[in-house]
Amino acid sequence: MDKYALGIKRRKPRFIGDDVWKFEITLRYHEYYFNNRDKSFVHKLLLCWYKYRHYCIGRRLGFDIPINVFDGGLRINHTGLIVVNSNARIGKYCDVHQGVNIGMQGKSEDDCPIIGDNVWIGPGAKLFGKIKIGSDCQIGANAVVNRSFEDIGITIAGIPARKVSDHANPYRREYLL
Repeated sequence: MDKYALGIKRRKPRFIGDDVWKFEITLRYHEYYFNNRDKSFVHKLLLCWYKYRHYCIGRRLGFDIPINVFDGGLRINHTGLIVVNSNARIGKYCDVHQGVNIGMQGKSEDDCPIIGDNVWIGPGAKLFGKIKIGSDCQIGANAVVNRSFEDIGITIAGIPARKVSDHANPYRREYLL
């Protein structure tokens, strides 16, 4: 799903380039070996390897994206700082730009965003606190979202964020209906 979301038709990443795709592949392998609790030595070795690779590639590209946060179809458009809290939950086909920060507001682990499917998050957007964002939404560039918007197919923008438009998301994946 990630490969499809990135719009890539090749089977494998290029030797030089395709850094975001390589990061997403490593992220998914890290998730697989972390969630599949096999006790064999080879499994533990592969878990350590992909954990290390996930950290190294993420650090080089400026991504701090933990495992088991994004559902399938993650699209990262650019390298650059992206910080996501490990307690956030984000649905399928999320489109993220550089400078995005998704984090918690208080000290409780429950104070993290829950984001629906097919959400476009513009450059520099900040989402924090115990909020819910509905599916098929767009979050404008540099928006500061600190309250819930559970409507489907809206556009959110501003500081603090408010509903700007009721138009459906043009990035919506029609095949999911």
